[in-house]
Amino acid sequence: MKVAIASDHGGVNIREEIKKLMDEMGIQYEDFGCECGTSVDYPDYALPVAEKVASGEFDRGILICGTGIGMSIAANKVKGIRCALVHDLFTAKVTREHNDSNVLAMGERVIGPGLAREIAKTWLSGEFEGGRHANRVAKITQYEDGQQ
Repeated sequence: MKVAIASDHGGVNIREEIKKLMDEMGIQYEDFGCECGTSVDYPDYALPVAEKVASGEFDRGILICGTGIGMSIAANKVKGIRCALVHDLFTAKVTREHNDSNVLAMGERVIGPGLAREIAKTWLSGEFEGGRHANRVAKITQYEDGQQ
């Protein structure tokens, strides 16, 4: 698995924790920033990660900002992205199993580093169940394909 990861200024600390986790899990990743503590615009980080995942260059993406909301909204504008904003373990598990999410968004001002690591570990380890869920995800893709 190859993961693209990024944060804005509000998610730098958790991004570093998730990178350590991926090192421990032996997961290959590329960090798309940001490298600052001053205010930056989250779309400048969310959109490149989402595009890399949508193109197939990366299997999954992880985005962190203050709440995760801005990152998830921006990422979901990219065709082919199913970004889930997650702040608990149950939804981390289910969004992979049922929704085949390919980008995870989290908020550093909402959860701490320990929970963020557990969410990321659950999400990175999760697999899509397919079955009845595949039809539902396909309907989203069909709709997306019809939008020009």
